[in-house]
Amino acid sequence: MKYLTLIIGLLFFSVLSADGHLKSEQDVLASLEKYFEARNNEDYETVVAMESRSGTYGTNSDGSFHKPKQISSVEQWKRFNQGGVTNVFYPEATQISEDVVFVRFYAEGMVSAGGKASDYRTRVTMNWVKENGKWVMKSQHYSAANYGGVHKTQASDFDN
Repeated sequence: MKYLTLIIGLLFFSVLSADGHLKSEQDVLASLEKYFEARNNEDYETVVAMESRSGTYGTNSDGSFHKPKQISSVEQWKRFNQGGVTNVFYPEATQISEDVVFVRFYAEGMVSAGGKASDYRTRVTMNWVKENGKWVMKSQHYSAANYGGVHKTQASDFDN
């Protein structure tokens, strides 16, 4: 009976840990929510505090080059603000090492540039790292989720 209890306990624990319930993953998902809430509310002090102090890396799959490492500031966020709202959908977090959590999600929203508003939908991946005991955003990649423009399917996509 005690072996049966042990086996059931081990199976239960493995299901919990394999289903994204690690504390680090939960903490990063909470940080992700707080980060975008701060961006939507133009609370740039919070945004900057939630980004890596050693700098962040960003990339867009829009044909542009990788962005250089950037150490953002409140003034910079205010200057480049596009307004609007970003909504995060279906966030998932996976711890890939002790101090790194990979996050992916979909983002939809509205941005305003030159007085003209436009909507967007994008896939986002981020890496969050633990610095001085708190989770901060280190890298982010945005790719269009409008069914085209990023990749054309070819035979090699199906090779093992």
